Amino acid sequence: MAARDRWDLVVVGAGPAGSTAALAALRADPDARVLLLDAAEFPRDKVCGDGVAPHALDVLGGLGVDVGALTAGTAPVLGLRLTAPSGVTAARGFARPTSVVPRALLDARLVAAAQEAGARLRRHRVRSLVAVADGVEVDGRFHARTVIGADGAESVVRRRSGARTARPGTTAIALRGYTSADPWPEQEQRLVMATAHWPAYAWVFPVGDGTANVGYGELIRTGPPTRAHLTECLHALLPGCPPLALRGHRLPLSPGRPGVGRGRVLLAGDAASLINPLTGEGIYYAVLSGALAGAAATTADPAGHYRLSLRRLLGRHLRHTDALALLTRAPALVDLATAAARDDRHAFDELVEIGLGAGTISPGLVMAMLRAAAGRPPRSPRR
Repeated sequence: MAARDRWDLVVVGAGPAGSTAALAALRADPDARVLLLDAAEFPRDKVCGDGVAPHALDVLGGLGVDVGALTAGTAPVLGLRLTAPSGVTAARGFARPTSVVPRALLDARLVAAAQEAGARLRRHRVRSLVAVADGVEVDGRFHARTVIGADGAESVVRRRSGARTARPGTTAIALRGYTSADPWPEQEQRLVMATAHWPAYAWVFPVGDGTANVGYGELIRTGPPTRAHLTECLHALLPGCPPLALRGHRLPLSPGRPGVGRGRVLLAGDAASLINPLTGEGIYYAVLSGALAGAAATTADPAGHYRLSLRRLLGRHLRHTDALALLTRAPALVDLATAAARDDRHAFDELVEIGLGAGTISPGLVMAMLRAAAGRPPRSPRR
């Protein structure tokens, strides 16, 4: 095989997980030969809620990405209005502002940053992987010491690597479109939940340029719901929303995640079913898992190193969100958590951390929910 087709790392998929993996690998070893393969030409759209939590920007900033340039043209989102299935509402400012960056911008900027760091990008649709003695052959054209599958919910790398498929009841589906931010506040995200078809919610994520990302998602049970059903549910929860051009996508939730590493093939982001089952948040998981996979790819034991680092940084959080995903099949618990967030600043912040970052259930959050259940006032701040 020609020397130009031999690579230290081949990353399949150049979205947030893949581009971050390339950045992290080159950060760990600036001399590494890193190739990004993607079936699309950038810039390209990707169906998503577009929410970028500050936790994701922390990871990217740590890899040398200019986060100001990454979010240019958007405005910080300062607060969240959360409406529970019963109608209980909690509206507070975020402890740290979030961002909404359309994926056509975010992905193109990230892949450009990876190229500037030394990665090569080629347009190519991957169809096969073959493990060989000294690495992995991709489509018989590229030889890689390590391969990272960051190719999304329908990951070819996941299927070809033999990773298990998601369990039934661990995949959601959503529709989203763009519209004018009116009549919603420009600097406030909205989540509106429904008892019908629970767990399900609609969202409004303002970009900060006069537009908003608006959508609706629900868990797939026996079969995918129709576009007409999803559209009807969106407008029922957001009655002021105008007609939209909507696109759909699947969300492989974290309770159904496959093995994230086998030999010299690693999975990151949606390909590893790393999507928060409570909020559908995936960008933070994507960049964090991508960063960990990219760093692991430069070691002697990529899969072992990756599993260990992912477990250390996300393991407890994922166990808690997996448990909460089961518990919140009863919407009454979500009503109670929302009431606690309405009454208690600390409870609100902790729920945001669980939904957008790597937060876990704390005794303080449990106590706030018990106080809400008993109808007691929130505790006084400590002096």
